[in-house]
Amino acid sequence: MVTLHINGLQVSQEKGTTLLEAAQFLGFPIPTLCHMEGLTPYGACRLCVVEIGEGPRARLVTSCTYPVEEGLKVRTASRRVIKARKMILELLLASCPQSKTIQDLASAHDVKQQRFKQEHEDCILCGRCVRMCEEQMVAKAIGFRGRGQDRSIGTPFDEKSEVCRLCGGCMFVCPVCELRCTYTDPDKAICGGCGNHSAVCLEKPQFDDMMCYMDPCVACEIENIKEIKED
Repeated sequence: MVTLHINGLQVSQEKGTTLLEAAQFLGFPIPTLCHMEGLTPYGACRLCVVEIGEGPRARLVTSCTYPVEEGLKVRTASRRVIKARKMILELLLASCPQSKTIQDLASAHDVKQQRFKQEHEDCILCGRCVRMCEEQMVAKAIGFRGRGQDRSIGTPFDEKSEVCRLCGGCMFVCPVCELRCTYTDPDKAICGGCGNHSAVCLEKPQFDDMMCYMDPCVACEIENIKEIKED
């Protein structure tokens, strides 16, 4: 067993367990996008980042691929982590503003502004479809091609695959294929349909090292109830 601290709580986990698995087992919510149960962890979207270590040596790592270590100190909702997740969500919105999955994640993390150039692409290269095709359907009909900005997903040489069974698994797991139900204008990157509420605890300086990780946040729920009563 490996002993470590997650959000100040000392816990013991089996060797080989990832930080994401350990945090979820304890009830600490960590958002994910490229991660999916039953598929090999990939760490592409970076949305599941957590902060490990202390002081100037503290750093962000992807919790879905980082294994537990003896004596490791982990924070799943520090100010640095929250800032990084919001930035990642803005970038994802810039790539695929029509994705309901990404819109829901943005709404849940109080992202109200998208400051990057809108691309209107149809893929975020999360690799879910590639892993599904290879690991669950045992077909390997599609895969990654190219590097950098030319990286894409498709069949080898763009030719029709002889091993594809047209199962639809790739579309089923794709977070971009499911379009959002509100706003048909792709230029309006933030739909706001769910009425994002500002998390009151994020404005308090005493939460520099650790934000509220409750889901739903107790402070936010109380604030929302007050607003409803006032209306």
